[in-house]
Amino acid sequence: MAEYLLRYRLGADSGWAISSAGVSAPSGMSASAAAIDVLKELGIDLRRHRSRPLIKEQIETASMIVVMTAFHYEQIRSLFPDAAGNVYLMKSFDPEAEGNDVNDPIGSSVDVYREIRDEINAALPGLIKYMKTFGEKD
Repeated sequence: MAEYLLRYRLGADSGWAISSAGVSAPSGMSASAAAIDVLKELGIDLRRHRSRPLIKEQIETASMIVVMTAFHYEQIRSLFPDAAGNVYLMKSFDPEAEGNDVNDPIGSSVDVYREIRDEINAALPGLIKYMKTFGEKD
């Protein structure tokens, strides 16, 4: 959801390449019906999304790596020490956020997916503001 919400907020002509990957995600899985439904409420079509595992090449070419949980933050920094300075927690961009983690809603109700969508959305203005400080765009 974060990838599609960020793309939507940035707009098609942003110049940024936005992609998502999971630390332990399988390849080729479609988004859950609940995720599709809650993004559709905002006019975002998630039906084409397919999961993919995080690979070294993505880490090496990324200006930023934004993660959902402190566990993923530590895991990526440990696996890819050269990229440690490029790893950020999503909620760190929301000054009003409670806690550090955006929980994975997999298997939860549509209401939980909606809450997670809104948590991500709340962090995006701060993330986008930070992205604008970069001189280059990937």
